[in-house]
Amino acid sequence: MSIYVGNLSYEVESDDVQDVFKEYGTIKRVQIPTDRETGRPRGFGFVEMETEEEEAAAIEALDGAEWMGRVLKVNKAKPRENRGGGGGRRY
Repeated sequence: MSIYVGNLSYEVESDDVQDVFKEYGTIKRVQIPTDRETGRPRGFGFVEMETEEEEAAAIEALDGAEWMGRVLKVNKAKPRENRGGGGGRRY
């Protein structure tokens, strides 16, 4: 399972997020998606921790917390929706 972290500063780096979350347990992975055109962070990210208990502790502690001048939105990540598409035109 993964944790969604929203309302991140556009200046944030994965090491910054890791420093905050390591207080709540072992971190397996931090992912900060970037904008394709600008290369800057998109304002959200995902954190994977070792156990669900660690994830629950991080969510409880950090949801609504202020960090880097922003109020964080932290919850369990939802599976990505299949939005179809493909971009091709049908004839």
